[in-house]
Amino acid sequence: MTDQPTAPFSPDELARFGADPLTTFRDNLAAVEQRIARACAQAGRNRAEVRLLPITKTVPAHVLRLAFAAGIRDFGENKIQEAMGKHEALSDLDIRWCIVGHLQTNKVKFLTRFAHEFHALDSLRLAEALDRRLAQEGRDLDVYLQVNTSDEDSKFGLHPDELLPLVEALPRFPRLRPKGLMTLALFSADMDRVRPCFARLRALRDKARAVDPRIEGLSMGMSGDYELAIAEGATVVRVGQAIFGARPTPDSLYWPGFAPGAT
Repeated sequence: MTDQPTAPFSPDELARFGADPLTTFRDNLAAVEQRIARACAQAGRNRAEVRLLPITKTVPAHVLRLAFAAGIRDFGENKIQEAMGKHEALSDLDIRWCIVGHLQTNKVKFLTRFAHEFHALDSLRLAEALDRRLAQEGRDLDVYLQVNTSDEDSKFGLHPDELLPLVEALPRFPRLRPKGLMTLALFSADMDRVRPCFARLRALRDKARAVDPRIEGLSMGMSGDYELAIAEGATVVRVGQAIFGARPTPDSLYWPGFAPGAT
């Protein structure tokens, strides 16, 4: 397999990823891995307890060939249409596709065709739709239940009070393999405001695990706060911009240092 993209870079892509994205991705990936290892050591945790899930949203498929060449095998996407297009374009590569964004029930039939993992299960209706379609496909799906721990109306996810009723219903859906809980913390540079979101998810996980022992994991932490998430027990950290650079979207402003031109 070539280390070069299958299509030439546009001027915007050259500006975004540079002339040698493969080296950049390898270097950034190594830096993130180093920081994860350091955060685990500081928290007294084994590095093997934390999985890195690179978030590849907005990165074009031909550029993601270089991410694959850099050693990335789990690709996290939040929009099902974008993920489907990339899955088709990269079907010759052994990639695990992980959907981490909100899913409408009318899009379930697309996700169940190719996704290995879903991090945003947030309703009984969606669980029913997923299980029904997975049965038709003859396959199972790893899922994380998304909980809104920041109490922000702008975020998807179960209200904490809604979590246990859904957990209690999970045995009705044999095609779903619950792995843990997921949350999006407050987007803030003030870690004293961010930490309670992670601590809250951990406490909810403990309650949910008492009902269903399969709910072990904590999918939490992104480019701006994954080290804090590890300190609070994260088992999956979802990191995009620290590997692929700032996105050409407003969410590149979420984290200090990831805005275009920032230091």
